[in-house]
Amino acid sequence: MTQNTPKSTNKPKRGSSFAKEFKEFIDRGNVLDLAVGVAVGGSFTTIVTSLVNDIIMPLASLLAGGFDFTKLSLTIPNLFGDETAAVITYGNFIQNTVNFLLVALCVFLLVRTINRIRRPKPTTTKPKPNEQTLLLREIRDTLKKQK
Repeated sequence: MTQNTPKSTNKPKRGSSFAKEFKEFIDRGNVLDLAVGVAVGGSFTTIVTSLVNDIIMPLASLLAGGFDFTKLSLTIPNLFGDETAAVITYGNFIQNTVNFLLVALCVFLLVRTINRIRRPKPTTTKPKPNEQTLLLREIRDTLKKQK
């Protein structure tokens, strides 16, 4: 025996619930901070990639006698008789590794600088000695005078 009960009217409409949930998600500070971080990080990566590709690697190439690292590759012939061969472009890997290391170095230097700025400055004044220390010093000085 089944009863026909009306559906609960306490549930909000599906569309408005989704919109409310989405608004709450977007309004969280962490999501906005993350979006800003991703945008700035993408721009930062572009700058460092340009630094590596346009400045550092040409200088490294000059030091290596005009050698272009991106042209480094290894060709492995097909063992099954086809004319196609596998080309491993390890020069691009070297380039991307240098890019990564420079991005990591720049981020490290940036975080290190920010941490140093935020770190409280040590006070240069010596703390005032307490009464017990002053009394002990006075006793010491008195004993020295007696000798």
